[in-house]
Amino acid sequence: MWRKTFLIAGVAALPAFPAAAEEDSTGCGVGTMLFDGKQGIAPQVLAVTTNGILGNQTFGITSGTLGCEQDGVVRSKEEIAKFIDDNMEALAGDMASGGGEALASLADLMGVAEEDRPAFYRSAKEHFARIYADEEVVAGEVMENLNEVLAESPRLSGYTLT
Repeated sequence: MWRKTFLIAGVAALPAFPAAAEEDSTGCGVGTMLFDGKQGIAPQVLAVTTNGILGNQTFGITSGTLGCEQDGVVRSKEEIAKFIDDNMEALAGDMASGGGEALASLADLMGVAEEDRPAFYRSAKEHFARIYADEEVVAGEVMENLNEVLAESPRLSGYTLT
């Protein structure tokens, strides 16, 4: 009886998984490159399966090829977005002054290396008016604007959120 209940619950939950998947949910590797730009469940499953069968992600990560990055940081875009949303005022103050606890915590979440922190803080300060474009700015816009600023910096572009 319990088996049947779990099976029914599992099947009922399946439609929720594709909706929760992000566009880039297949990782990196040959499969991801082969099915790049394709949408839907089938291309994602085929990309992941190809990556798994070929076992090429380790090579891609260590060599910086196959669409893989070498920065070694696993970042959660959702966690960063929530942090920004929860700390909008503190971040605004820290970015305007070029340092502070909230900005340091954001740098931690984004995986900014210690040697890049001064450049990160300086960039946030120099581009504050662009990151916090107006008084009505929302967290998603702050994250997008910060991402654009980082992408323009050769030193900080590796910290952008994709």
